[in-house]
Order: sequence, then structure tokens, then C-alpha cells
Amino acid sequence: MAARKKKAQISVYLDPDIMAMLADFAARRGQSRSLVAEAALASFLSPDGEERREAAIARRLDQIDRRMTRMERDTGISVESLAVFIRFWLATTPALPEPAAQAARAKAGERYERFVTALGRRLAKGPKLSQEIAEDVAPSDH
Repeated sequence: MAARKKKAQISVYLDPDIMAMLADFAARRGQSRSLVAEAALASFLSPDGEERREAAIARRLDQIDRRMTRMERDTGISVESLAVFIRFWLATTPALPEPAAQAARAKAGERYERFVTALGRRLAKGPKLSQEIAEDVAPSDH
């Protein structure tokens, strides 16, 4: 049987918050604070520790990149939807004579309020337009 090495003792001063985190973690794991601190130091000082941290950062950056790609897609959908609506509206809405235009402006205020209410409900509950549009739709040649 191999002889067991005797561990060296050191004294370390820890910030009270770090000490509380260490004690809490050790208690949750059912381990001594000394064992948890030793494992943390071994991980921090190990040659592959830097590689693990880099891999974790790379994973996080990939997640952020995917989120930004979705945001760009959603913004593109919003801009294109608005442009299509405006073009359609301008092409199909005739100008009104002045007496009718005044009545239309009054009605527009009521309709706008209903629109904002409906938009608020849809944003709160969904579904979102971007969820209704398939992400894998290939651009068609127009």
C-alpha cells in the first residue's frame, strides 16, 4: 500500500462574502470547506483550466451570436412587414374630400386606440409574427 502524503496547511484570508459562499457550497455538498477550497484551487491552477474557461466563453459567445442573429431576423421581418403594409395602404387608399376627411380623422383616433390595445395584448400573450414565419423559408426569386 502506498504511503499517503501529508497535506500542507496554509492560512488564507477571505472576503466575508467569499467565505460565506464557500461555507454554503460545502454544506450543500456535504464536504468540508478545506476540501472544496482545495478542489477550487486545483481547478484554477490546472493546465487545462484555462482551456475549460475558454471553451465556456466560446459557448456563451455562440449563444449570444445566435440571439443576435434572431434579433436581426426579427427586425428584418418587422421592417419588411411595415414597408409592405405602407406600400399596400398608399396604393389602395384614395384621398377623401374635406368634409369626409374630417370625419375620417375622428374615426382614425378611435381605430388607433383599438390598434394599440390589440397590439399590447398580442405582445403580452403572443404569438409573435416572427414565430408564425418559418425560419427556414428560402428567399424566392421575384
